[in-house]
Amino acid sequence: MSTTTARRVPLWLAIVAASLPMFMATLDNLVITNALPVMRVDLDASIEELQWFVNAFTLSFAALILAAAALGDRIGRRTVFLAGIGVFTAASALVALSTEPWMVIAARAVQGVGAAGIMPLSLTLLAGSVPARLRPAAIGIWGGVAGLGVALGPLIGGAVVEGWNWQAIFWLNVPIGVIAIPLALAALPNSLGARLRIDVPGVLLAGLGVLGLVFGIVRGNDAGWDSAEVLGSLIAGAVLLVAFVGWEQRAAAPLLPLRLFRDRGFSAANVVGLAFSFGMFGAVFILIQFLQVVQGATPLEAGVQTMPWTLAPMVVAPLAGALASRVGTRALMVTGLALQTVALVWIALTMAPDVAYGTLVAPFIFAGVGMGLVFAPMSTAVLAGMPEADHAKASGTNSTLREVGVALGIAALTAVFTGAGGELTPTGYVDAAVPAVLVGAGALAVGLVAALFLPAGRGTPRRETAADADAAREAELEASVV
Repeated sequence: MSTTTARRVPLWLAIVAASLPMFMATLDNLVITNALPVMRVDLDASIEELQWFVNAFTLSFAALILAAAALGDRIGRRTVFLAGIGVFTAASALVALSTEPWMVIAARAVQGVGAAGIMPLSLTLLAGSVPARLRPAAIGIWGGVAGLGVALGPLIGGAVVEGWNWQAIFWLNVPIGVIAIPLALAALPNSLGARLRIDVPGVLLAGLGVLGLVFGIVRGNDAGWDSAEVLGSLIAGAVLLVAFVGWEQRAAAPLLPLRLFRDRGFSAANVVGLAFSFGMFGAVFILIQFLQVVQGATPLEAGVQTMPWTLAPMVVAPLAGALASRVGTRALMVTGLALQTVALVWIALTMAPDVAYGTLVAPFIFAGVGMGLVFAPMSTAVLAGMPEADHAKASGTNSTLREVGVALGIAALTAVFTGAGGELTPTGYVDAAVPAVLVGAGALAVGLVAALFLPAGRGTPRRETAADADAAREAELEASVV
């Protein structure tokens, strides 16, 4: 089902080539989060526009991940990976050149298109470049690099914004992209999968369905939850997503083969990914602004203050990836989600305008360690039960649901915040932020329950079996005439 056109390269070089572009895309998520208060003032942006600065990226990203994975199977995974790097790099320059909120939103949407070609194929290319026995450790390192992006995002964003301007955080992506393209060409094989027709109706139904839900949630408090605009958006979004599932059941070459969900571990890991992103990144959106708007921290100070949270995944994720083959992904992910749930409840119960920073350090550490215990084991669990022919679709599905979780989490938690009377002022923030953070904790608790359904011992790839051959044949049946 897959072929390669590159010679074997050193393991470290393959890891760097696959991880550097992913690091760039991961870094960008939290870099902009820390810059939002400054961008709000400089661009005279509303809180709704601030949400779209983040969600324009995540929605276009989520809508196109699976299409990018399918296109990679068809014309070459490295080919699409390189195109994604190029688009992301160019769009980063466009964000930096923006002078109006709508320009930022449009350029961020293009960034998401590029990221869709990077994130799922990064993991797929890495998994195909290393021996099966080394995959858990390689994925652990890959997760550590993702953790590094999380760790350095607020710090780099704060330092650059304070020392220069917010535009510079996007200019940083340009040299990274320039380095990443030749590195990927030299180190990663251009593997192929089943040559499937791109499921355009599936892309449209899924993308517009999620957009309808997020738009309705974002507009709910301003337009009124019973307004035609909001109700129409929410109902249309739900109907389109139901139609998407129905279409995927009968499509000749489905964007998302529903047969993947026959694997219990795959299904549970994806519920975890959705709930994890919803709760944690929605809370980060609220908490980063708390440190600046309420406590008066500069962007750099806020980045430094969150380091106990953001540095932990960089250390913990590689260890968790290595341990996954010994203790299984379920134990690691359950522990990580429990720590994150406790952390957000702790933060919500102690949040106050004059809360001492030292009070927040312990829950920040809990949250960071918990994130590190989820990152790499979740990726391992998603791929562990899948034949190699389905790795791109499986990884793409997980990335899609995680990005949908980010968009829905930010929209929903901000809706709770504004619905409770929240304002971006020192005196109008905390009382509304508390229930929003508790909603994030509730989402993580849902993910914890889902993690309990993971099979024990999902830490090593399974051997090729007759079931894998059946899955490969079923994938071939999904293929259309080229």
